[in-house]
Amino acid sequence: MSVIGGPVAAQQPFDESKYPAFEDQWIRVGPVERYDPTKPPASGQQAPLTPEYQAIFEANLSEVAKGGFGDDPTYNCIFDGMPRAMNLVLPMEFVIKRNIVYVHLEYQSALRRIYTDGRDFPTDQIASWMGYSIGKWIDEDGDGRYDVLEVETRNLKNPRTYDASGVPMHKDGQTVVKERFYLDKAKPDILYNQITTYDHALTRPWTVTKTMRRERKPIWIESVCNEDNHHVNIGNEHYMLDDVGELMPAKKDQRPPDLKHFNQSKK
Repeated sequence: MSVIGGPVAAQQPFDESKYPAFEDQWIRVGPVERYDPTKPPASGQQAPLTPEYQAIFEANLSEVAKGGFGDDPTYNCIFDGMPRAMNLVLPMEFVIKRNIVYVHLEYQSALRRIYTDGRDFPTDQIASWMGYSIGKWIDEDGDGRYDVLEVETRNLKNPRTYDASGVPMHKDGQTVVKERFYLDKAKPDILYNQITTYDHALTRPWTVTKTMRRERKPIWIESVCNEDNHHVNIGNEHYMLDDVGELMPAKKDQRPPDLKHFNQSKK
């Protein structure tokens, strides 16, 4: 097995033929917004949470059962971040360059940059939803072509959850995500992403494998979450806008917002 990495490797000529055929549109195989696609949603995911964060998750599910939106931050058009972004609500695309791999995510037009030039993680980088990713190419079978892209992502911004059910991440923001992208040797139009998440809300690292299929005649759309978003946050409460733009409750028996700063005298 050989690995490309480090400043010397970064200066080598860029030979496209040495890299796997990742540069296409890839579409999720399996149910939408389920972190482990092999398991049922919500509590069926059996996330290895600590007792503290299991209690947070159960409180979230209780809030959702009452009609609320719980701890899922994306309803208000916040980026889903890593590793949830790789659930692939909409397709993604790889662009492979000499020292970097771009992953274009159609959902909210998000972009990942995976640096493959042998650099170290920065110490002064501002945290972000997609984090800072460093990758390396691996030739596992020794045939002179790379088979696997290994990626490590750090410096992630909160709030984030694993999926729409609200499985939580630790509040300390120290999540580390490791990935292995590789093609199915028998079916080259199938791409796998093995994801292992290290997070202090977990009792152990959590590993899942995502499956994607290649689309050879891609159609791209523009995904703008804010364009028709009817969700409104006021203080710590979540409300909705009706079809004429008037404020309405998001759940049964919800109290109206405090309007003390507005002139409420009748005309």
